[in-house]
Amino acid sequence: MELKEKLVSSFMAFEERVDVHSQLHDVRTSAMKNFENKGFPTKKEEAWKYTSLNAILKNDFTVFPKSDVAVEFKEVKKYFLHEMDTYKLVFIDGVFSSNLSSTTHEGIDVCLMSSALNKPKYKAIIDTYFNQIASKDESLASLNTAFANEGAYINIPKSKVADKPIEIMYFSTGSEAALMVQPRNLVIVGENAHVQIIERHQSLSENPVLTNSVTEIYAEKRAIVDYYKIQNDASEANLVDSTYVSQQKESHVYVHTFSFGGNITRNNLNFYHFGENLTSTLNGITIIGDKQHVDHYTLVNHAQPNCESFQDYKGIFSDRSTGVFNGKVYVEREAQKTNAFQKSNNILLSEKATINAKPQLEIFADDVKCSHGCTVGQLDETALFYMQQRGIPQKEAKALLMYAFSNAVIEGIKIPELKQRITNIIASKLGVKIGFDL
Repeated sequence: MELKEKLVSSFMAFEERVDVHSQLHDVRTSAMKNFENKGFPTKKEEAWKYTSLNAILKNDFTVFPKSDVAVEFKEVKKYFLHEMDTYKLVFIDGVFSSNLSSTTHEGIDVCLMSSALNKPKYKAIIDTYFNQIASKDESLASLNTAFANEGAYINIPKSKVADKPIEIMYFSTGSEAALMVQPRNLVIVGENAHVQIIERHQSLSENPVLTNSVTEIYAEKRAIVDYYKIQNDASEANLVDSTYVSQQKESHVYVHTFSFGGNITRNNLNFYHFGENLTSTLNGITIIGDKQHVDHYTLVNHAQPNCESFQDYKGIFSDRSTGVFNGKVYVEREAQKTNAFQKSNNILLSEKATINAKPQLEIFADDVKCSHGCTVGQLDETALFYMQQRGIPQKEAKALLMYAFSNAVIEGIKIPELKQRITNIIASKLGVKIGFDL
């Protein structure tokens, strides 16, 4: 049975498990019909022109994982920011792990999506926020909505500052021969509130995994959101990560994406502006090799005047790896005084490595400052020669040049412990060992 048919036939059983009479029955049913009509995206679609899921979909994925898989903290400790205290939401094969998690309802809500979706006290919040900015047209987002049940629910009330970062960790154990999981995250950051969030999907085996994740982020007036995505997974791990951001006036949202590993990774990142004088920042570093594939698909919809957006994506590709950057800035007629900046810089370390870059501007306002650019090249041979002449070995010289190339994005990390971790990962990827990696 093909995966699409399995998912369609499993939907009724899923609804029975989560209560067919729940308030989300109609939402889920509509989403499932959309997925059934459209199926998985193919390269015939412009947005998926350079990314094929065909090889992945041949796996016989389990869609209902076991709920009794135990993982000891010592097995996964290295993946956490154990140098500092954090709130933790941990999921094992898609199932919440209370033993590894540290949640709270004191002043802020850091808890389970299943609780928010199924408990009456959250009904007003779910009606207001759930599935309001996630795409109703994209088939994989619809598929996630149809099966939405578990994931992270984070609600930072008005004028609250989260006292420590929040880690959202999804581990796949390999207890199934092939596993598909569909986490759903909802993040609400109230007026004048502030939160830092780190999200990671990590396989603990080499068994095939397909993660279809959807995150909705709502930043109210003057809210500040720092969101970090760490993607450094096993060779058979596949991730489609769709994130939708709604911003009100004077809010600041930063999404940093670090793509260092996995088989196929697709990041859909969509920002929507609903107020003036706000700022959207999208940063990314991709360092991959072998036959790995990373696809960044971004959209910033400027719909209000006096707003800013900044996109800065760096890519380093070796061996037969392939990268995609398709970034769109859309400026509506009302969005006068927009300042939008978009940049994609890439280095190819192999003749067989590939990058497909398509920065786009669609501008319907006449008083704006917008720019975009893309570069594809190799390391500067003159700079490399200069460093070698001063006693730096070629390997280290190359690593230093590539690290300097990535540094502008690294400097945007506001959590010192995480900044050190990312620095160590990059050093390891570039062949220079300066500490532990993960």
